[in-house]
Amino acid sequence: MILEIRLSNFFSIKEEIVLDLTAGNSQSKKAVDLSHNVFKHEDYTVLKTVALYGSNASGKSNIIKAIRFCCNMILQSHLHNENVVFNFKPFKFNGFQDKPSVFQIKFICNEIEYEYSFTIKSNKILKESLYYYPNNRRAKVFTRDETIKGDKKNKYDFGTAIKRPLDVAENTSDKTLYISRASQMDRELAKDIFNFFNEQFLLGYISVQAQNFEILFKANKNIILNTLQIADSDIVDIKIKKEEVVVKKVLTSFTDNTSSVSEGKEDMYKITTYHKSAPNIPFDFATEESEGTQKLFAILLTIISVLKTNKTLIIDEIESSLHASIVDFIIKLFHASDSAQLMYT
Repeated sequence: MILEIRLSNFFSIKEEIVLDLTAGNSQSKKAVDLSHNVFKHEDYTVLKTVALYGSNASGKSNIIKAIRFCCNMILQSHLHNENVVFNFKPFKFNGFQDKPSVFQIKFICNEIEYEYSFTIKSNKILKESLYYYPNNRRAKVFTRDETIKGDKKNKYDFGTAIKRPLDVAENTSDKTLYISRASQMDRELAKDIFNFFNEQFLLGYISVQAQNFEILFKANKNIILNTLQIADSDIVDIKIKKEEVVVKKVLTSFTDNTSSVSEGKEDMYKITTYHKSAPNIPFDFATEESEGTQKLFAILLTIISVLKTNKTLIIDEIESSLHASIVDFIIKLFHASDSAQLMYT
């Protein structure tokens, strides 16, 4: 779960902004009315849903964009080459284009609280740090300061959580986050952090993996049908069937510029829908249902997966292509969850 995110000097974000997902202590009537939007985790009262709202061009989407960029740095910076330029822009006015940008996040992973941050410019990482609370007491995992002259021993300071930490540092350039490299080099705590951002903090709607598709669908068929009906669909039943299909793949050789075709078998799901006006006539979901219905179906599967596993989902413009009643219904689903989180504009 996410507790807090801080950002400064990303895109149109100038001074530091704080997205705090911990609830206040207000006992007002409005707070009581929103009691279904919080859950308890040890000493924290945490929000299930947070909405960012404002006028056009007020910077809402840039907050989401900055969070996605920073999370993708954690997931991908170990792939960076020396000539890479990071895919973000600092604030363009008042000299901020020459100042560093800062990302900080507090989160819970495997029941342990972490504080992680990094400071960057467009072409290099300047600082990075990770602290955690393994016994409810703050402890250092590592700190890093690339502005200090000298070798890696001068730039890094380590706790005891990562084995052979300096080996990782020696293989970490100023284009790469240490936590990203440490995960790649099979350090357990770093892999936990990587997996949290890869699997628990979803940066948008995703395709549900095939092995989970049938289980999710069968267990939540009524929710999907009810939501489609809120969208003024007259679909009254949906059936799925696993089929083995032959898939052709074209393989191109770049050495001699030739191509070959290979065939393989893959399991795919055939989805059939039935409508109120003609309940006995099957419709092929992939070719005979509207794009809007197909999109809503995919969105629902992502949301149900998030709800069932208590993950965090971040969505820009949640109302895009969705009826207002469906947005309301989705938010209520999160309110009814144990500890799933939704951040949206």
